[in-house]
Amino acid sequence: MIFRDFPLKLMETLKCRRSLHQYIVVFMFLVTLSTGSTCEAPSSPQCFRTSSATIMYLCEWMMNTTESDVSYDLYIEYEAQWKLSVLLGPVRTENKCRGIKETTCSINGDDLIQKRPVDIWVVAHVGNSSCTSSRTSVELRHIVKHKVPQNITMSWLKNNLSLSWKAAEKYPALAEVRFRRHERPTDSWETRMTNTTYETSKYSVIVVNLLKFTSYQVQIRQRSSQAGNPLWSDWSPVVTVPAELEQKPEVSMTTTLLNGTRKVTLTWKPMPHAAAVTGVTYNVMDTQSSQKCPCERRRPDIKSSEHQTYVSYSAVNISVMAMNAAGSSPPAIIQIPAQPAADLKSCDETVMKKKIKKKTCFEFYEFQDGDSRPENIITVTADKKKNRKSVKEFVRYLYFEHICEKGKPRTVDMCLVYKKQGAPRIIPQDFTASRETHNSVDLSWKAIPLADQQGFLTHYSLCSVKIISPEAQKECRNISASLINYHLENLSPGAKYSFSLAAVTQAGEGPNAETAINTLPEKPVNVLWSLSLLFVFFFISTTCTCILKRIKNKIFPPVPTPVIPNFTPYQAESQEMPERKEEVHELTLLQLHPEGKSVPEDAEETTILRGDWDDDTDEDVENERGDSSLSGGTSDECLGPGSTDQALKRSKGGEVTDLEQLDNEIAMLIYRNGLVFDVKTELP
Repeated sequence: MIFRDFPLKLMETLKCRRSLHQYIVVFMFLVTLSTGSTCEAPSSPQCFRTSSATIMYLCEWMMNTTESDVSYDLYIEYEAQWKLSVLLGPVRTENKCRGIKETTCSINGDDLIQKRPVDIWVVAHVGNSSCTSSRTSVELRHIVKHKVPQNITMSWLKNNLSLSWKAAEKYPALAEVRFRRHERPTDSWETRMTNTTYETSKYSVIVVNLLKFTSYQVQIRQRSSQAGNPLWSDWSPVVTVPAELEQKPEVSMTTTLLNGTRKVTLTWKPMPHAAAVTGVTYNVMDTQSSQKCPCERRRPDIKSSEHQTYVSYSAVNISVMAMNAAGSSPPAIIQIPAQPAADLKSCDETVMKKKIKKKTCFEFYEFQDGDSRPENIITVTADKKKNRKSVKEFVRYLYFEHICEKGKPRTVDMCLVYKKQGAPRIIPQDFTASRETHNSVDLSWKAIPLADQQGFLTHYSLCSVKIISPEAQKECRNISASLINYHLENLSPGAKYSFSLAAVTQAGEGPNAETAINTLPEKPVNVLWSLSLLFVFFFISTTCTCILKRIKNKIFPPVPTPVIPNFTPYQAESQEMPERKEEVHELTLLQLHPEGKSVPEDAEETTILRGDWDDDTDEDVENERGDSSLSGGTSDECLGPGSTDQALKRSKGGEVTDLEQLDNEIAMLIYRNGLVFDVKTELP
């Protein structure tokens, strides 16, 4: 019986001891208050785990004091298990944090704390005074309070704002987001509550129906969804969310050639103010530096709106992208084509076996239809020698060799190359004949695409066959590879011909394109065409004659025709004589000698040429001449009818001419074809 009642008596004894311990604690508290403490008691401590998976507890409290020398003691009281209550007593009080200076304390949550309610309080020591907070009785294992959301990232999805931060645990949580427009900081907060999604150690929420071109101020707090007694975390610091960078930068470019390299200057317009409230940086990348060909360059983010870079002569793409805290803009792509060479030629075959050195790189651009495509680039560097095996056979490449010189790329060689050449695999396209005549024809075709040439064309082979018999001979000729038409002559009229055309490379001749024609029969010259030519010749001759005549008249003007008065012979009043016209062709007037003087033997004879007269007139003239000779006169010849009458009158009237005055002169009048010449000559 004694042993049977022992447990009950032991329990009663423990209860009495517990009550006594409580009284002692209360007594000490009252004694402390009675000493006249001057400090203000701190707030009740709040202890919690930061996640459901951890066993560490964080206790925190607050105290308003201006004292610098303040220390704290954290107490936790809990009931001991009945097996230990004999040794430790039914109630156990532990001082977890002693003499700490901060208002937080981390403790290890053992089973004694987690599985039963505990009382928690804090004692603050200010100088010689102490003050104790009120007690808080809680069951710690159900209390979880997440940390403040940190490292918040943001991005725009149309009009929705996506927010992400580091997850407190592997389970989703409840989040509360409050926001207001950045340009209106005095407005009240608008709050949205939503569940987070957990992915790759991050929480994320989406706030819908916002203005993506407006900047916002945002705060976030979170709460566990797994704990029995979750607590809200503190609000995060205010985060400014800039507007979305929806448009790519407007970039302008200028290029300067510098001995194998190109200096590229890029400028762009600033981003809108709403997108730049937290600052905007720019990322500039080019396809050459990303491939480490030939220089490896690390470009920091650029804050200005201008940038200079250097690229080689090969084609390169440069991207400019604006970035802010909410994301990045679409990249602005600037395509810089390969620098054209004036004498782009084919490479030596040894290029494919050339040894590559450090700070040197080779580039093979697949050359299709006269255009290099930057997306089909094979870059060979000292670290990527195996890339040379990616060069295809029968494909034309634009080859570049670059070196890195003082941190800048420079091109030292560029040419066209085939790893291996082959014969063309298709015929020349659209091989046709046109403008057939009796002895010629025009042939035309389209060039074979580069992808089908499979090598460098050396020439075209054009063959013609006159279809007379199966044994007809074929005549072939080589045509320049740059031609796409040809005029063929020396064909036979009215014959049928077959033509074939094939492209030729160093590897051989490709397939033939064929066509056939009939030359026109030879025809005689058209009569109408001959008459037209004759008319044209006559017109040209007439025109030239008129032009030459006008030129002659201007250079040699015509001599004016002298005016000769009409000759009216003397007639008797009673005798009507018909009007006659005297025509004198030649008249010579010699010097008259006086009587008694001898006439020189070499004197010229007087010759009178006249025209035909009527019989009566001839007789009168003869009589007059006879009378004149009898009177000793000399038959003078004169010009014109007036001079003749005067000579006759002088012979009849017996007038004597003063011949002395004519000793040294000779007067000569000549009629010659209607023109009158007066010639005077001095005698010797």
